[in-house]
Amino acid sequence: MNKIIILLLLVGLSFSTNAQTADELKKELASKKDSISKLQSKASAIQKKIDALPGWRKGAFGTVGISLSGFNNWYARNAPDADAGNIGITVNAFANLIQDKFFWRNSMNINLGWVKLDDKSVSGDEGFDTATDVFNINSLYGRRLNKKWAVSGLLEYRTTIIDNFNDPGYLDLGAGFTWTPTSNLVVVIHPGNYNFVFSSGNTVFESSLGAKILADYSAKFNKLSLKSNLSIFQSYDSSDLSNWTWTNALGYTLWKGIGLGFEFGLRNNKQEALNNALISDPSATFASLDNKLQSYWLFGLSYSF
Repeated sequence: MNKIIILLLLVGLSFSTNAQTADELKKELASKKDSISKLQSKASAIQKKIDALPGWRKGAFGTVGISLSGFNNWYARNAPDADAGNIGITVNAFANLIQDKFFWRNSMNINLGWVKLDDKSVSGDEGFDTATDVFNINSLYGRRLNKKWAVSGLLEYRTTIIDNFNDPGYLDLGAGFTWTPTSNLVVVIHPGNYNFVFSSGNTVFESSLGAKILADYSAKFNKLSLKSNLSIFQSYDSSDLSNWTWTNALGYTLWKGIGLGFEFGLRNNKQEALNNALISDPSATFASLDNKLQSYWLFGLSYSF
């Protein structure tokens, strides 16, 4: 009987010791996490000071999305024997020179996409067709009036590079003011801007004088990278010649610059819409046009460096 009592006491003591050890380890872990949080806050504060120093800031990130599939005798499909694929690649790069009295901001956005549906019952390989084709570069120079305002000049060029390079192509040249309320946000307000439109043959595209408004936001929150760009041209000649484009990119790093990315864009451009409508309806005009909102999106692996 005494032996049983002693054994039960030993078992109870063992559970008590383990519980005490677990509590001590949890307290120690909480203390370490608190220390890590404090160190991270200090590191972030130092990084903000580094980012505020004059000099070049350079970087790039983007998304790669690939989907490939094949079917053989899959009778649930209209084309039971077919190969299908979607490939999308985006690049967002920047090189900014920030000085006390002036700044020079440069950025580039490329979004290329291909899609394929090859029906094996039809002779020949249909190959990949272009799905998305966006190329945009801009360069902004500003001479500071104070910490938040500057007199500025902007050059922005947009076109396609896979099909019909510079047909059409858009070149904005203008001057006005730039507002930088924070290091992450840049707002361009240029009341004097000329929108040059390049196209071959007899087309609906026209150049015109107008106002340019551009807002660009880019930030990094730990592992999350974010970039949003809104570019608006308001023609003084006619609203039919105005256009706007809004692009957004998000990237979340999982391991050594590789992670998940999502990008989407919206555009409104009556000249592009009418040019497309004339292919099927030669009598189409700006007045009869159903100008639908243009959009694209891409989800896949992201990269940054």
